[in-house]
Amino acid sequence: MAVLKLENVAKNFGAIEALRGVSLQIEKGEVIGLMGDNGAGKSTLVKIIAGNFRASAGRMFMQNREVAFHSPLDARRHGIEIVYQDLALCDNLTAAANVFLGRELTWRLGPVRINDYAAMNRRAAELFQELKSETRPRDLVRQMSGGQRQAVAIARTRLSNADIVLMDEPTAAISVRQVVEVLNLIRRLRDQGVAVVLISHRMPDVFGLADRVVVLRRGSIVADKPVAATSPQEVTGLITGAIEHA
Repeated sequence: MAVLKLENVAKNFGAIEALRGVSLQIEKGEVIGLMGDNGAGKSTLVKIIAGNFRASAGRMFMQNREVAFHSPLDARRHGIEIVYQDLALCDNLTAAANVFLGRELTWRLGPVRINDYAAMNRRAAELFQELKSETRPRDLVRQMSGGQRQAVAIARTRLSNADIVLMDEPTAAISVRQVVEVLNLIRRLRDQGVAVVLISHRMPDVFGLADRVVVLRRGSIVADKPVAATSPQEVTGLITGAIEHA
């Protein structure tokens, strides 16, 4: 059974047609590489799945039940998390504080609720251990490498036991060693049965990690096939338009 299914999803911004008749199915524990040139519709598609945008047309199903998200919080309640390209972390806070940002654990003292920092540190440590990350709960984010920051953002998605994690260019602007670290984090999500949609311009990342590659061009899907059945050369042709469809 598909974790998520889209049927003929479209999105218009006034006269601009950002997505046209997009149909996509995502299975449990599957990594999909979502590729396309700037303006192809990748971010728009992901933001519809994450509840940031409402589709202009089409339907979306989770576990064969039709859903319509009105906000990112609504999508999160249905098991969808997103890791934005800028990670949306607070540099002045610890790793644990960022993991629980907006979802703090508390205890009650009379009419007052007080943050339970000890419990949040313990749970964050468990999440980092699950991800096999060297990040520590009390480390300040501003002192972290790019790979460690990604670990914090990914750990945050595990609080809700997400079924799907959407990742926007997670390996952009980080070192080669940190790229390896982030790709290993994604593999661990997959091994835990989480479906991952990976927006990336990096062919080695997609072909080394994804099960399927989906190519968008001008708001339409022009390819949706197993990675083993395509090649970087074909995908490049599909992105640029040198190849119309595959």
